Amino acid sequence: MSRIPRLAARTATVTGAAGLTAGALAGLGYGLIQAEGRIARWLVGDPFEGAPDDDGQYGAAPGTPVQLMVLGDSTAAGLGAETRYQTIGAILSTGLAAIMGRPVQLTNEAVIGAESSDLPAQLSRALARVDDADVAVILIGGNDVTHRIDRSTAVKHLERTVRYLRTLDIPVVVATCPDLGTVEPIPFPLNVLLRRWSRELAAAQTVAVVEAGGRSVSMGDLLGPEFEASPAEMFSKDRFHPSAAGYARVASALLPSVAAALDAWPDGAVADTEPEAARGEGVGSVADAAGRAVATPGTEVSGATVEGRNTGPRGRWAMLRRRSAEPSA
Repeated sequence: MSRIPRLAARTATVTGAAGLTAGALAGLGYGLIQAEGRIARWLVGDPFEGAPDDDGQYGAAPGTPVQLMVLGDSTAAGLGAETRYQTIGAILSTGLAAIMGRPVQLTNEAVIGAESSDLPAQLSRALARVDDADVAVILIGGNDVTHRIDRSTAVKHLERTVRYLRTLDIPVVVATCPDLGTVEPIPFPLNVLLRRWSRELAAAQTVAVVEAGGRSVSMGDLLGPEFEASPAEMFSKDRFHPSAAGYARVASALLPSVAAALDAWPDGAVADTEPEAARGEGVGSVADAAGRAVATPGTEVSGATVEGRNTGPRGRWAMLRRRSAEPSA
């Protein structure tokens, strides 16, 4: 797809400063990076046999269930959660049921270890099970970084998945790649490289998702501060995947955007109202919005129009929102 190289080029400025760090680290030698990668894999490990099966209906209200589809990797699958009610999909389903006053039927096709290239197959399986999905949530990117998948290739698969869902008129919310450099067991200098690679991929994902008609929500170092304050609480026993508390933190960042995509908020609460400049919200080019979103976890980026036009001098217009419950500055 010819659009993908252009997307990567347009997000190159997002991490310009990080490039200096990467250049310095390059002098340390690729052999050192490989050795530290082996150490990190030994430290992190994977003691879990699998993720809970969270497929099913949530909420006791009457009415036709809202159909929620979840795709992605081990975070989307819920690796590290102890029960089905602790996964991101289950928490989103429970939250949506409370907001909408309707039950939510969750269909989760996420796979542990999945890369972006696995999304088309997951989508095919999900569509075979769901006749008319109301919204899709995708969490992907971590394995693309750790497996060093070419960024443009990874983004291409994500964009195609989002674009296909949008042709079916299914709203899509994508949680972009988290900042893997914040994971405590990963040593220097590998953590610095992982931070750079994570942020570059997240920025490129944001541009692709918005241009494909979806909404992105930055994960960034969402669990970083909480991990430093209480690692035993926020991360599971492998010190890499979130615990139940960590998944609740991620889901809380996603829920407002998922509800907005469904136009579910009553009386316009947290809906697509006018942006507040005091909160750092506003309209700009999608590349600029992607760069700002990477630096602030929980930031949503979606398509916008200016004077009836989707594009401006610097490409696609985008709306940057911060849907948290924090008061305006």
